[in-house]
Amino acid sequence: MSVVINIGGSVLAPSLDSNHFSRYAEVLKRISREKQVFVVTGGGLTAREYINTARNLTANEAVCDKIGIGVTRLNARLLISALGSNAYPEPPTTYIDAENANISDKIVVMGGVALGQSTDAVAAILAEYVDSELLVFATSVDGVFTSDPNENDDAEKLDKLSPKELVDIVMETETKAGSKAVVDPLASKIIERSEIPTIVMDGNDPKKLGLAVLKGKHNGTYIGKKES
Repeated sequence: MSVVINIGGSVLAPSLDSNHFSRYAEVLKRISREKQVFVVTGGGLTAREYINTARNLTANEAVCDKIGIGVTRLNARLLISALGSNAYPEPPTTYIDAENANISDKIVVMGGVALGQSTDAVAAILAEYVDSELLVFATSVDGVFTSDPNENDDAEKLDKLSPKELVDIVMETETKAGSKAVVDPLASKIIERSEIPTIVMDGNDPKKLGLAVLKGKHNGTYIGKKES
């Protein structure tokens, strides 16, 4: 039984505080005693800063994507360092490499994979690829809202919704300039077609991540089939 956990860069690496990586590592090690764990790390503020500098230097978007992927893999390496012998020693760079790394029975940690794919999408595709029983997005917000809460004071957090409802919300949010959905459009479509049970939750407290995965207890949003 496996779980794919996407840890956003803004919660994993708000700074390069080694203690923060260590706290996540302890929770992931605990989860790995009961499940095969795959982790996809985001780039966070550091990636955005590098990308903005590259754009100011007239780099094209493909180059910016490469830079962002590089930062996500650096975050993966830091988490691998925190996990020590509990982790597969190298961040896989393809989905098949991640699946093959699973043979080691170690925690598999990776960053970005391909140009034009966010780590949201990487996590969703990986979950589909390895037939994961659960996909978790540990983000800087505590769930999925009816609209962008940064733009709409009346936005309401949803405790549960179907994959189709997630797609509808994400597509509407992403059409607004400056908005950013908590799960990006490609990831939401993958979740819809794969029907993998998904949790979107606040990942700032690593202990809550452990409760969500092992006990199903969380204050985020559960995405899955609704009973007819």
